[in-house]
Amino acid sequence: MIIKAPAKINPALDIVGKRPDGYHSLEMIMQTIALYDEIEITKAEKIEVYTDSPFVPNDERNIAYRAAQAFFTATAIKGGAKIVIHKNIPVGAGLAGGSADAAAVLNGLNGLYGAELSKERLEKIGVTLGADVPFFFTGGTCVAKGLGEVLTPIVPALKGFAVIVKPSFFVSTKWGYQNFIQSEVKIRPDIDRAVSAIRNGDLNELGANMINVLESVTAKKYPRIEEIKKDLLKNGAKGAVMSGSGSAVFGLFEDEKSAHLCADKIKRNNEAVFVVPLI
Repeated sequence: MIIKAPAKINPALDIVGKRPDGYHSLEMIMQTIALYDEIEITKAEKIEVYTDSPFVPNDERNIAYRAAQAFFTATAIKGGAKIVIHKNIPVGAGLAGGSADAAAVLNGLNGLYGAELSKERLEKIGVTLGADVPFFFTGGTCVAKGLGEVLTPIVPALKGFAVIVKPSFFVSTKWGYQNFIQSEVKIRPDIDRAVSAIRNGDLNELGANMINVLESVTAKKYPRIEEIKKDLLKNGAKGAVMSGSGSAVFGLFEDEKSAHLCADKIKRNNEAVFVVPLI
């Protein structure tokens, strides 16, 4: 069985408080994009994980491994899986590649072993692995609240293309949230206004609300974040913002031609640039 696991971007991200358990309460928009990891899953006697990325571990430190463990625990099925991950989603980029892989493994094992777990049950298992995991059982365009697991699909979904720039540095999600200070946030997204813009198909209006409060942490340490945003906007993006805790930055475009023209102009030798449709 081969499954495609799509990445996500955040056109808007706000941190609205801190929970009693120490985690942050979020309000954000999440969007799947056509940038995929490919995952091969076959039945086996035990859980084995293999990746083609030197930055991703091949043991229980890998979230895909833990997803398989969680599946067999939840279903009480005695079995295992050989999981081979072909990484295309950059690591340490704020694109949720690990969470996407975890959701894909849960979905794959559910089908492979005929467990017939409901979407709701998969989401409950997923959130124990990571706050972004439940989103990938819905995909498309969603407002996410709480840890990120309280999801409301936006209809009609956002349409267009993204130019994604992955700088040469990596950012730890944990580091980003641990160093976030509410009082240092100078501007916040208006999530309701952004949702309205998406429903109206107005990328210009959405662009004005493409704000991520975690830039107050990441962009302060890495000035390249702001430089990329300016380059994207100068070359036709309707809006530009960092995704998640970074380091990837993306701009939104109405058509593929404009997106490719921008990508060609802003490429640097040590940075990865992707042009992908929103899905």
